[in-house]
Amino acid sequence: MIYLDNSATTRQYDEVTELMYEVAKNTFGNPSSLHNLGFNSSTMLKEARRDCEEMFGGNGRVIFTSGGTESDNMALYSTARKMRRRGNRIITTKVEHPAILETCKRLKEDGYEIVYLGVDENGYVDPESLKNALDENTILVSMMTVNNEVGTIEPVLESYKAVQAFNKANGTNIVFHTDAVQAYGKISFKDTAFDLISVSGHKFHGPKGIGMLYMRDDLKLPAHITGGGQEAGYRSSTENTPGIAGMALASKLAYKDFDGKMKQLAEVNDYLRKGLFAELKDIELNGPEELGWTLNDAAKRCPSVLNISFHGTRGEVLLHTLEQDEIFISTGSACASNHTGDSHVLQAMSLDHKEIEGAIRFSFSEFNTIDEMDFVIDKVKTAVNRFRKLGTFR
Repeated sequence: MIYLDNSATTRQYDEVTELMYEVAKNTFGNPSSLHNLGFNSSTMLKEARRDCEEMFGGNGRVIFTSGGTESDNMALYSTARKMRRRGNRIITTKVEHPAILETCKRLKEDGYEIVYLGVDENGYVDPESLKNALDENTILVSMMTVNNEVGTIEPVLESYKAVQAFNKANGTNIVFHTDAVQAYGKISFKDTAFDLISVSGHKFHGPKGIGMLYMRDDLKLPAHITGGGQEAGYRSSTENTPGIAGMALASKLAYKDFDGKMKQLAEVNDYLRKGLFAELKDIELNGPEELGWTLNDAAKRCPSVLNISFHGTRGEVLLHTLEQDEIFISTGSACASNHTGDSHVLQAMSLDHKEIEGAIRFSFSEFNTIDEMDFVIDKVKTAVNRFRKLGTFR
């Protein structure tokens, strides 16, 4: 099996699976209970929180959630509620994940003004467009770190600094949020922490059903889920101790020898891209060519993602053909696969219907190898040429 759908989900590290089993079996007490079993669970929870907060330089708090979608929802809804007396303008981009875009739709129904920033042909947001959109009625900016479909690294660092400068010059307190679901584990946040950062465990070899929202120390938001007061009152509900422990361990493992892993990921990504372009005509890279893995690499492409349009065929047909050879890929975001219509990300990048219909996303992990890519190149070449010859494209 060659798994190249890591942007949809990753295989858990074996160490994470083993730890979660041990926690579920032996540390099963409710962290809020006063007896010894509860104390053991509470201690494990504190250690996991400390480990996760260290990944953001220890400059804020981490609130554990059920995943990236809840973290995004919490960031937007709680900020909008907190700031509603000061303003109602929210700025985001046209290429955000549905967890952001659908939340913005709901907020618009509630009377908030939503501004959507456009992107260029590489899926990149011009920071000047954000600077021009800021005004004293703005309360929140939400911009993803890495695009989940094409891998573009957005200018979140420059944009955050622009928001800070605007706040200082105008006496405003605009909050900056970034959806880092596709970035965490592939880009370091240790030296730079934003106001709010969303993370999902299963995107970096951790478990599904667990995520976190980083919150700057001096930012106080209203509770997202009310009840027993867990997570410092921000998100009530008995904590998922095995999931939290697993995600904390996955964080540590993902960032171990980080540069080495990213260089390997970039090598595999580049090898597949060059191989496909050498073997096939009439294909098009969607997103930047140059790779990077720091917040300073804005306008480059994260090495975990490669999106290519194969003209003269259909992505969905290629997906199922390659699946027969146990090569697993995607035509786009897994979270949007149940929706009809063309990718909103590729549409925002000005691709036409045929280019979008022929698009395939390959997404990588540290477990992928060059040898695997040779097999993938051969099978993709065979499949594309066969369908072009048969004229199956409509």
